[in-house]
Amino acid sequence: MNKKEVTKPMHVQVAERVIEALKAGTAPWQVPWDAGGMPFELPYNLQSGKRYRGINSISLLMSGREDPRWMTYKQAEESGFQVRKGEKSMMIQFVKTSDERTKRDTTGKILHDELGKPITEKIQLSHAIVRNAYVFNADQIEGMPKLELLKPVGLWEPLERAEKLIASSGAVINHENSGNAFYDPKKDAITIPHKDWFSEGHKYYATLLHELGHWTGHQDRLNRDMGKGFGSESYAREELRAEIASMLLGQELSIGHDPGQHYAYVESWISILENNPFEIFSASMDAERIFGYVLGLEKGKELSTDANELSVLKAPPDKTVNYLTTGDKIRYNGSVYEVLGHLKQGRLKMLESLNGNAFTLSQQDKLYSALSFLKTQMGREQTQSYEYSNPERSDDRATEINR
Repeated sequence: MNKKEVTKPMHVQVAERVIEALKAGTAPWQVPWDAGGMPFELPYNLQSGKRYRGINSISLLMSGREDPRWMTYKQAEESGFQVRKGEKSMMIQFVKTSDERTKRDTTGKILHDELGKPITEKIQLSHAIVRNAYVFNADQIEGMPKLELLKPVGLWEPLERAEKLIASSGAVINHENSGNAFYDPKKDAITIPHKDWFSEGHKYYATLLHELGHWTGHQDRLNRDMGKGFGSESYAREELRAEIASMLLGQELSIGHDPGQHYAYVESWISILENNPFEIFSASMDAERIFGYVLGLEKGKELSTDANELSVLKAPPDKTVNYLTTGDKIRYNGSVYEVLGHLKQGRLKMLESLNGNAFTLSQQDKLYSALSFLKTQMGREQTQSYEYSNPERSDDRATEINR
């Protein structure tokens, strides 16, 4: 990673690589895989065992590495491994909401435990801090044990977990003797071919869960812009979110992922990302929301958002009606956007709470207009008082979500 590339916001770097991959047909969600072949795994941190989320996951997937395991240099050393000399790292971003410090007594003397080790304590930071981290793939690390992947057996076994999840959604699903699968927002119903139209069981479930991803966009659920029909930009944007979410769900449930006819959207996706690089951040963030909502169904827990708040966002004005400033915390589309500081040329350093991603926002971006409009509607006092931390997640999880 050269110095010029590092100076670009992370979402711009990733968007540029996604555009190249789309043109080559190698974007992560363009590459089909199925449960009958070798398992596909999303990038995860070997030390914590947690997968990377949002834009970090997309970035690492496009690194060209087959091994899904990643570690920082320090983590590799702590585990008894060694990063090979000359290997280049990949940048990720994470949010730090707490810090660890050595405990001292009233005189300032360091306190020790029974074994003579300094006692540490966790303290909460007054505001979240965005940090860059640099990780290496297992292929770049000496001493790393070989990755063992077990090939699944059985091509047409009803997937119990997928069945339970779909049934618990309560979605209206119509089976027809047709080769088309789609979600109709007006009828709030999914149409899909009968099971025996599919050559293998996991393909049926993968297709159905893709449509269930669209189903989450209904105004009574995650309330996304579902598009104005095939060929519109908003329609292509929704398909991008559903495709990334399908990839996440396919790995989680081991049911595979098949891009099918969604190659038709490639040119639109390229155009969207060229005009607005921030879209890859938004799409990956919305895909994580779809993923969380769908998985929440099996636990009877819908990750819904405030309907009144979202109704304000249906038609944000074209012009900015208020300026954003340091300290603003604004709820938008199920997350919280915080202004961390001002940069040159009127740009802002921003933090999005759901996935812990940091990015740069300019006044020309559509997101700026939406956030400033919301700030006007809700009033500065309300936005400032909103608690940063997600009530569904502990501070520890927020800290580690992208590590």
